[in-house]
Amino acid sequence: MGHVGGHVGSLSISEIISRGSIRGDDVARLARDVRANGIVDEAEADSLIEMHEACGVQDAAWPPFFVDAISDYIVNQAQPEGYVNAVNARWLLSRIAPHGHVRTRAGLDLLINVVTAARWAPVSLSCLALEQVLRAVRCGDGPLRADRGAAAGTITPAEVALLRRILCAFGSDGHVAITRAEADVLIAIDAALTPELVEPSWNALFAGAIVNVAMTASGYAIPTREAAFDATVPGASQPATLRNAYRSQSREERALARLERQRVEIITNEEILGEETRWLADRLSASPQPGRRVSPAMRGVVHVLATYPEAIDGEVGTALAIALDRASVAA
Repeated sequence: MGHVGGHVGSLSISEIISRGSIRGDDVARLARDVRANGIVDEAEADSLIEMHEACGVQDAAWPPFFVDAISDYIVNQAQPEGYVNAVNARWLLSRIAPHGHVRTRAGLDLLINVVTAARWAPVSLSCLALEQVLRAVRCGDGPLRADRGAAAGTITPAEVALLRRILCAFGSDGHVAITRAEADVLIAIDAALTPELVEPSWNALFAGAIVNVAMTASGYAIPTREAAFDATVPGASQPATLRNAYRSQSREERALARLERQRVEIITNEEILGEETRWLADRLSASPQPGRRVSPAMRGVVHVLATYPEAIDGEVGTALAIALDRASVAA
């Protein structure tokens, strides 16, 4: 297999780029070669990415092949095998999102697939995927709104499902709390939504995420992300259901949780921000943007947390009282 502009297996990359289209027989030949040899180095992966970006006409078989081939390379061929570290994450982002925005839907699918397939990946990859939904909500464009099917200020059921998929993918290797970085993107999405047009499933997802942060900050053991965001459980965002998903932790269990986060940081070489207590208190007590009321989703979070104040950290509890008063006025 060759380098960018040369050959990948028996296929001339420059020839395909010059014609501007990827045909079905091209994909079949590439699939045959990749099955036999794999994508074994960065140059070969770059060749496929260059071809993907350069060819505006693509057979329907190309995007799934492209996503699987590059995912397999970065997760299973590049070192450390089975994980994605910060160096490999930067390589991927420089190719599919050089300016912070993923350019194509296949690029977004690739990003999510890498986070899903890896045992651990930097939280920056998860956040970039979440930010593509933020872009769709805030600006009404990007790969999720290529068909212009929804206006800025709205979120679709499919986009809420995608957020749930991204969040569950990052925490797929165990009981991993929603990180501050991920929650910040979710809060930004909520702030960009037009309150009168909010999709109901968004409120449930948002409540699950922020309650997860609050309970983690208060020292509770957490469920898996799949359990925390299980859309098939009736009343999954109701106070009793959310409360029953968490339990008190011993001092030893809290220490083990900190060690687990440190282990992930060592593997990925990317820090997972802590100090959730002060951060969450600041978010709960923050005033809405001028001219806006407390959002329905944030009101839901506040009311859920207010049902069991004895479980909440003192600093968060003080902020919660402020938020509860503000939410009551806005109701």
